[in-house]
Amino acid sequence: MSALARWCHRHRLAVVLLWLAALAGLGVLSQTVGSAYKDSFSLPGTESTKALQLLQKSAPAQSGDSATVVWRAPAGGTVRDDAVRRKMTATLATISKLPSVTSVTGPYDGPRGARQISRDGTTAYAQVGFGKQANELAKPDVQRVIDAAEAARGDGLRVELGGNPISQVERTPPGNAELIGVAAAALVLLIAFGSLFAMLLPILTAIAGVGSGLMAVTLLTHVVTVGQIGPTLGALIGLGVGIDYALFIVTRHRAGLKNGLSVEESVVKAIDTSGRAVLFAGGTVVIALLGLFVLGMSFLNGMAIASAVTVVCTVFAAITLLPALLGLLKTRVLSRRERRRLGAEGSGGAARQDVWTRWAGVVERRPRTLSAVALVAIAVLCVPVFSLRLGSSDAGNNPTSTTTRQAYDLLAEGFGPGFNGPLQLIAETHGAADRQAFTRLVGEVSRTRGVAAAVALPARPGATIAMAQVVPTTSPQSEQTSDLIDRLRHDVVPAAERGTSLRVYVGGQTAIFDDFAGVLTGKLPLFLGVIITLGFLLLLIAFRSLLVPAVAAVMNVLSAGASFGVVVAFFQWGWGSEPLGVGAAGPIEAFLPVIMLSILFGLSMDYQVFLVSRMHEEWVHSGDNRRAVTVGQAHTGRVITAAATIMIAVFVAFVFGGQRVIAEFGIGLSAAVALDAFILRTILVPAAMHLFGRANWWLPSWLDRRLPHLSVEPPEERPIEGAVGTPLEPASR
Repeated sequence: MSALARWCHRHRLAVVLLWLAALAGLGVLSQTVGSAYKDSFSLPGTESTKALQLLQKSAPAQSGDSATVVWRAPAGGTVRDDAVRRKMTATLATISKLPSVTSVTGPYDGPRGARQISRDGTTAYAQVGFGKQANELAKPDVQRVIDAAEAARGDGLRVELGGNPISQVERTPPGNAELIGVAAAALVLLIAFGSLFAMLLPILTAIAGVGSGLMAVTLLTHVVTVGQIGPTLGALIGLGVGIDYALFIVTRHRAGLKNGLSVEESVVKAIDTSGRAVLFAGGTVVIALLGLFVLGMSFLNGMAIASAVTVVCTVFAAITLLPALLGLLKTRVLSRRERRRLGAEGSGGAARQDVWTRWAGVVERRPRTLSAVALVAIAVLCVPVFSLRLGSSDAGNNPTSTTTRQAYDLLAEGFGPGFNGPLQLIAETHGAADRQAFTRLVGEVSRTRGVAAAVALPARPGATIAMAQVVPTTSPQSEQTSDLIDRLRHDVVPAAERGTSLRVYVGGQTAIFDDFAGVLTGKLPLFLGVIITLGFLLLLIAFRSLLVPAVAAVMNVLSAGASFGVVVAFFQWGWGSEPLGVGAAGPIEAFLPVIMLSILFGLSMDYQVFLVSRMHEEWVHSGDNRRAVTVGQAHTGRVITAAATIMIAVFVAFVFGGQRVIAEFGIGLSAAVALDAFILRTILVPAAMHLFGRANWWLPSWLDRRLPHLSVEPPEERPIEGAVGTPLEPASR
């Protein structure tokens, strides 16, 4: 690391120019090639997937996704009025001729269409069938449908569109969450450093890293499947960790200058200490994100790739671009007052006790009391997590300005909330007896609790499948709708299949999302076990200790539980989502826990590494655990809390982007970082290490010999001499 830092410092102008050229090249290439973001996930073995596969095999024209065109007549009129009827008939005829559209079923198509008009006659809808699933459709084809439908608006006639294909291409106003987050981070840095240049360095480094990462992800979308949420999630994580990583290095460099080091030696020392910790911490974040691959779901793989690539780029910027910028600015990373004091007093200066030194002393004196208070606070925040319900929020949680939200509201008012997420019964039939059994099943389903209507759909001549549409009485995201799916699959359908060769599957978009939640819930314990084990092994190798990684694992679980509790109270219970305008109370997005766990694992490891590496550095010099813990906390407390404040500001800024899923990430991650920095690393970790004493650094001799060496500290640092293998003596490296 020292060689890299020295080279980047001595060739600082060339490094900056290379970065500018790389950013410009990536920008031109990504603009030329364009992006190919695509939301895609598969759920092999689930009932909804079997239903979809049966449709694709037997009725490919009906296996695609569908959209809904909803219209409401002008005040005082009905959708049956001649003017409305003529306009919408012409509009639907236009839509039926557009590319990718396979069918249009409207309310004016005879007696069967009458069901598509509300009882009061003011609202009607048409179903637009596509030949493919939404994630496989060409966006321009869907956009033509949107444009054709919206052209019918006017003279008091409201026309809106809903459905998954529309959601995939819906145009929303560009967000400024990134700018708000950067502005908030700049303010915190200016207060912390008191220097404009020191404030700008972490911002510029993070922007360069995130920008290059997102442009690289754009190019990767042509090779791997990355969902549309990928770049937003990558920007959220990349900005947070990128500014933090640069902050740790700049802080160490400023300390070196104050201690009388030359600019070059201070830069080299900062990269060789804090830079190593950044490299290790960034590596753990990337490993945690790529750990999502163990779940075997392409939808999550794309998110992992987008986020991991962005983090890699921010780490690379921190260890190459940042030392070059530090070399260009020389001592201007210190404020004028600090430069004057350095000139007057020389290096070091009078030792001053700051608030973190005093707080470290308080923790040292009262570890049991403070631990108990912190644990009670964490336990209270964990309570809501026991009612966690995973699912998928529906269009009723979209911003009110979007057409999908307005179409959702029109359908709910005119036909009931279940119309926004109908279920499908797909049956494979082998003769007249099976078709009769299916007809009886549809009648039984229509009388099932929670069903508003169940209607058999007309079968094509010679078709080997039978279909029916089931409209629940509750909205797609409702827990009652999920219960209805289970009731149909486990009770109603098996009773109808008994004694026949009939095989019926419950499918549809709502059932797919319900199965998605079920699959992820089942895999959550595996994923949690993998990342906890991974974190334990990494810290075990880095710090040659059993207790340090064990404490970190427990702290990670506590942090995750408390942050999930905040998310549940905020969004599932609706305590904060409605006031902030990000939707009503509803389930937590099914993929949020695994994504959040991977991110939290990485972020928690960041703070654990920066805190414990400083403690370990003091331990190897003094062999005094009390001094090591107190000095480590005192020296890192300020920078960790400043870094956490920046990350919280960045994450909270994303809450106001208008997207519920991003708001969930913003609230969850900001809560987790706040808890981690201000409770776990400030109270619980140092208190626990005071209580454990010298046992913190114990490692059995036989294990020490077998473990590979992965040091977070510079190679010239060596531990104190001492025997290995007893809890009363420091472990050798």
